[in-house]
Amino acid sequence: MKNLKPTVFLFLLFVSAQFKAQKSEKLIQYVNPLIGTEKMGHTYPGATVPFGAVQLSPETDTISYALNGKYNGEVYKYCAGYRYEDKTIVGFSSTHFSGTGHSDLGDFLVMPTVGKLQLNPGTATNPENGYRSRFSHKNETAEAGYYKVKLEDQNIVAELTATPRVGIHRYTFPKSDQSHIILDLMAGIYNYDGKNVWTYIRVENGNTITGYRQTNGWARTRTVYFAMKFSKPFKSYGQKNYDEKQVYKGFWRKFDQNQNFPEIAGKNLKMYFDFDTNENEAIEVKLAISPVSQTNAMENLDKEAGHITFDQAKAQAQNNWNKELNRIVIKGSDTEKINFYTAMYHTFINPTTYMDVNGEYKGLDQNVHKADDFTNYTTFSLWDTYRTLHPFFNIIQPKRNGDMVKSMMAHYNQFSMKMLPIWSHYANDNWCMSGYHSVSVIADAIIKGNYDGDPEEALKACIETANKRNYEGIGQYIDLGYIPAEKNGTSVSNTLEYAYDDWAIAQLAKHLNKTDIYNQFIRRSENWKNNFDKSIGFMRPRLADGSFKKDFDVLSTHGQGFIEGNSWNYSFFVPQNPDELITMMGGKKKFASKLDELFTMHLPDEFFVDTEDITREGIIGGYVHGNEPAHHVVYFYNWAGQPWKAQAQIRRILEMQYKATPDGLGGNDDAGQMSAWYILSSLGFYPVAPGSEDYSIGSPAIDHAVLNLENGKTFEIEAINQSPKNVYVQKVLLNGKEIKNFTLKHSEIKNGGRLTFYMGSKAKK
Repeated sequence: MKNLKPTVFLFLLFVSAQFKAQKSEKLIQYVNPLIGTEKMGHTYPGATVPFGAVQLSPETDTISYALNGKYNGEVYKYCAGYRYEDKTIVGFSSTHFSGTGHSDLGDFLVMPTVGKLQLNPGTATNPENGYRSRFSHKNETAEAGYYKVKLEDQNIVAELTATPRVGIHRYTFPKSDQSHIILDLMAGIYNYDGKNVWTYIRVENGNTITGYRQTNGWARTRTVYFAMKFSKPFKSYGQKNYDEKQVYKGFWRKFDQNQNFPEIAGKNLKMYFDFDTNENEAIEVKLAISPVSQTNAMENLDKEAGHITFDQAKAQAQNNWNKELNRIVIKGSDTEKINFYTAMYHTFINPTTYMDVNGEYKGLDQNVHKADDFTNYTTFSLWDTYRTLHPFFNIIQPKRNGDMVKSMMAHYNQFSMKMLPIWSHYANDNWCMSGYHSVSVIADAIIKGNYDGDPEEALKACIETANKRNYEGIGQYIDLGYIPAEKNGTSVSNTLEYAYDDWAIAQLAKHLNKTDIYNQFIRRSENWKNNFDKSIGFMRPRLADGSFKKDFDVLSTHGQGFIEGNSWNYSFFVPQNPDELITMMGGKKKFASKLDELFTMHLPDEFFVDTEDITREGIIGGYVHGNEPAHHVVYFYNWAGQPWKAQAQIRRILEMQYKATPDGLGGNDDAGQMSAWYILSSLGFYPVAPGSEDYSIGSPAIDHAVLNLENGKTFEIEAINQSPKNVYVQKVLLNGKEIKNFTLKHSEIKNGGRLTFYMGSKAKK
């Protein structure tokens, strides 16, 4: 190459660039963010960028978490703020979770209106009595990085797009001398009286405001700072304070703070900004957020969106999405592509970036830290995502997954309790769900070569977390080998999940040649046996005296020792040692028969009526796909010596639980976990036990796929003669060599190559 003339060299670079550009396909056309917004999916349709800190999306109601002093079950439907079933929009807020079964966020709700100013949101039945508006799905567009809707009562067209830290609104108004943009700082998701701890607003000039909001919700010490800039100066502005009257009023009462006053503080505030607008005049609003300060929020705004228009930001967001989606290029029908690329879209939303453009973020110690050599992430729904999402990242987003592990280590180092995250967001652990599954994510990333930090320090953090005796029965688990049912309502599922996590720690220790640690945790990983009742063949709560609980129902999801599941599903939760589980259940033939029964039985509604995370749509027989604990179970047919049954059931699950419609998800997408299951199972393999190099082979549901790996290599998958009827694998080859044990290794994917399935309509037994 050194002898080439400069002009020839530049020409070759140009040709190479053109070739790469031609290879990039326009895949965002297959993303439908409305999938999962109806019923149980809990996804949102608004605008975000891959792993962005901002999720700018509409809210369709204002349901409170509390009703008459008790939990209001209706609020569960609004975990993402938006329900496809609703007919009104309340406004557009900057932060949302995707697919979760609990919630928070919904910060900085913005709503454009015309006519008489109304600061009350109104009701769904009478939206004209407030600032909300009716809307129709006929006038609604949702794309990757872009959302548009007509607010019918206001005759305003609202459009949304985003950069990583800035939400960009564009509101096209009718002609009016009474146009308003409302900023409701009281609004929020899973809201309740007293959730707002404090709010501050500063009007910097005629088109810019800054401020912050501190809340005590799922995250108890969450402060979000913001900077907001209008494309047009407002002619006037004002606020209303809804705080309860206090005896002490201070001396700010010397001022009239309600109109055109530049410094506002309180717990419950709403702001409004007035404009004169011409017909079809568009006003853009850029709202940046920061975990650190108003100054940083302003810097985020200036650097990411200060000099670009709405249309430029939209194009940039969609280019970013297209680049990420091109990590996997498939061939298939339009419906298959819509399901596949919407699933990819949902997997690339969380975890979310948690740091400013200058690298600063607020840590669990409430101090400001700087991420110098990594991107700091938050929103770790680990009970869900350790199973498939993070293993998927180890294949297709290894650099990001390595940074996510670094983010977990930062969490551990900054936390006074010296624990890795359980379920964390915004520098808080909200302690939701069970297990300490960050250890699985860490072990899997290190074993697969995707972490460039100190692995021994990571192992130390895993051990310290697993030995936190005063957390969720860990002390009893260590001493007895199980958690007594009298002490913990989810004693069985906790024991099972700790045992798997301990196995993951053992694998990491083995990888690092720490034999003593390996021996300790591999012994602990067998604790699942202590909850297995051989007399009935199911996992069962055990009492402190060693006896099994007498009043026990294997079908019920309530009060039986399991979190979001029953014994039928949890009895198969031994992903680390299926061979031993098969032996304890009576051998391969009996085990396969039990799996058959799981997938064909009928589970009456009464057995999951008390569990809001499980509905009929997410159930096949007695197998609950709409929740995570049994996501690996179908692949156990491979261990039972009947892989053809796995192949048939996998395709059945893919068909029944994932559809290209708003109600197309059979359960909460859970921060991308459900979608990741779809992707890997569609490709033909699955990580049954993260922490292992092995993937279990299933039945590919796409004709052809190319995985464009970060190391520059490609892994190609071809399913010859694949169709809805031809679901059975006749033969599978890796680089021309037959795979007979239905196992694919991570290194084989990482090294690049070709995986070829030959499919047929009859099971190969």
